[in-house]
Amino acid sequence: MTLKLFHGIELLQPHIKMILQKHRPDCIASDYLFPWTVDVAIELGIPRLAFNGSGFFNLCVANSIDCHRPHNNVTSETEQFVIPGLPDKVTITRSQLPDIVKGENEVFSALFDKLKEAERKSFGVLMNSFYELEPAYADHFRKVTGIKAWHLGPVSLFNRNAADRLERGGETSIRKHSCLDWLESKKPKSVLYICFGSLTRFSKTQISEIASALEESRHSFIWAVGKILKSDDQDWWLPEEYEDRLKNSGKGLIIKGWAPQLLILEHPAIGGFLTHCGWNSILEGICAGLPMVTWPIFAEQFYNEKLITQVLKLGVPVGNETWKVWANEESPLINRDKIEKAVRTVMGDTDEAMEMRKQASRLEAFAKMTIEEGGSSCNDLKALIEDIRTYKHATGRGESR
Repeated sequence: MTLKLFHGIELLQPHIKMILQKHRPDCIASDYLFPWTVDVAIELGIPRLAFNGSGFFNLCVANSIDCHRPHNNVTSETEQFVIPGLPDKVTITRSQLPDIVKGENEVFSALFDKLKEAERKSFGVLMNSFYELEPAYADHFRKVTGIKAWHLGPVSLFNRNAADRLERGGETSIRKHSCLDWLESKKPKSVLYICFGSLTRFSKTQISEIASALEESRHSFIWAVGKILKSDDQDWWLPEEYEDRLKNSGKGLIIKGWAPQLLILEHPAIGGFLTHCGWNSILEGICAGLPMVTWPIFAEQFYNEKLITQVLKLGVPVGNETWKVWANEESPLINRDKIEKAVRTVMGDTDEAMEMRKQASRLEAFAKMTIEEGGSSCNDLKALIEDIRTYKHATGRGESR
């Protein structure tokens, strides 16, 4: 289905070309998953910017593994190995690598080879990141690949419209005031927020383990519960009488469906974030100054986990060791004890927890400064505009109308 979607979008190429010929834009900014746009751009003499919705660390890890193939030197799926050539010591296992990386999906491997070629032919790459978050990796990526890159994030901070932030990505499944009123009753930094994104599907057994772990941790929480894996009974998600106990104790709030994530994360009562490590969620957690419990599942999420837990020292892993092709495939069960331990570590008052909170607060401050005048992302945006102007003059295109 995914390949059919990509092919269907590629059929738009002649129509996009006609529009670009008519309007002659200064540049083309397109998702890196649309490699054909670079051919149109080159033909028309327009610089193509590939938008990559992840961070520099992810690209550096992917490039290193692609070049050095360290996973071919281990004897088992669970043996830890060091990813070579990175600014920090980062370890991972074969079981946490995407199938594409391991050469176990020839069709998608061919697609990603095409994406890498298009990236090299592009004018440069736009990153939803900021320099202070991963400075060594921003520099490393530019040095090792020779590809121009501009960090323009965190993009979620640019939109300051309250209504838009409430429904970022979709219409919420809970009234704003119901959620905020519940949070107002809690002490600062006392509530854990749990969300696994819109694509993840867990089994009923895994949902039950999560529910038990959260209850037994004795920390207050808001949980955006997704749909159940391979089940027609999508309303019966939680253990019997679980929600009744939460209402009586006031310890938990369940959101079945889309949650107003930005508003929740930014509330003073939130003290931690259990996340699937999607890049948007990672950045939103950082912008809110939150330590994290990491539970990656698919895509580049295991790479993002390594950034949070091994490089930034901003969170602890829940213990998932197996990458899945799709977020709706059943993963190995993570038992309640592991989940509870990770939650207690992040939400507790130990020295480790305090250090994570200090680091989270430091990065939050950098994230908010970077988009203001004089900040690194603001400066990179200005540099991008100047680079495009320079390109236009060098190619004789002059100023656009």
